[in-house]
Amino acid sequence: MSRNAPVFRVGVDIGGTSVKCGVLDEGNNFVARGSIRTNPEHPFEDVVERIGGLIKETLTGAGVSASGGQCAGVGMGSPGIVDSRSGVVVFAGNLNWSLVPLAGELAKHIDLPIKAANDADCAALGESLAGAAAGCRNVILVTLGTGVGGGVVLDGKIFSGGLPGGGELGHMLLVREGLACTCGRKGCYEAYANAGALERAAVSALSAYPDSLMGHRAAAEFDCEWIFDCAREGDFAAKGVIYNYINCVGDGLVDLTNIFRPEKIIIGGGVGQAGASLTDPLNEYVMNNCFAGKRSFYPQVVPAVLGNDAGIIGAANLGH
Repeated sequence: MSRNAPVFRVGVDIGGTSVKCGVLDEGNNFVARGSIRTNPEHPFEDVVERIGGLIKETLTGAGVSASGGQCAGVGMGSPGIVDSRSGVVVFAGNLNWSLVPLAGELAKHIDLPIKAANDADCAALGESLAGAAAGCRNVILVTLGTGVGGGVVLDGKIFSGGLPGGGELGHMLLVREGLACTCGRKGCYEAYANAGALERAAVSALSAYPDSLMGHRAAAEFDCEWIFDCAREGDFAAKGVIYNYINCVGDGLVDLTNIFRPEKIIIGGGVGQAGASLTDPLNEYVMNNCFAGKRSFYPQVVPAVLGNDAGIIGAANLGH
């Protein structure tokens, strides 16, 4: 093989419903893609064996050999707490995994270097390399969806704490003895900044303002996009709901800014699809409330742009 032959990498994003795989070139361009259903009800050995088969199929589709130096390795992003040093998934509730030797098990089926990390950390790395924060070395991704998660990239590398289980951005304390969180604690950032919190606030506001535009849909049909749409139309109740939500999300971003001072904060997840209607006021909130305010550096808050590809790209770059 020529010394200048391209070196490819494989990224795998493991989710509770599906596993997505991509073969990437040195420029983080996709050469081939593939996916399978996860079937987490099966033993982890079966799931990992099928992931091995998916990787082989995707490599074949890209015309890339797993041997001969064409492929540099495989990176995998998994939900839950992942010990990236050992490649062990310590706990992933939606996969029914506990102390699963993910990298070691995959090595039975794929003869390539294998790395593993938390999926949100991989997404943060992907956005920093090829997405909304391309060219930045210090980045935070915050995902606002069913839960609130994210990842931290410092000096171009994933930072997940001194030991496995760090970087759980959604479980900072926002309100002492506040709303119950799924983690068992009260008052977590996630309880106030996830999509459900926004939707519940809209339902509550509608009871006080029955003439609101939001009432043009039944409460059961509320979603975040509809609430932002009503606010953009000037609806008083919807604007109040969005204002309060921005403050809650902003408080968490200010804390993260004060601790890490990233170059950019990227907003992903379902709520993040609101785009500038969300990020413009968040930029103002962070600028006005972070320590030293305008006198110091404050990060730009931007929407994520890679979608599901972020986790694959980040995973593919775990060893690089």
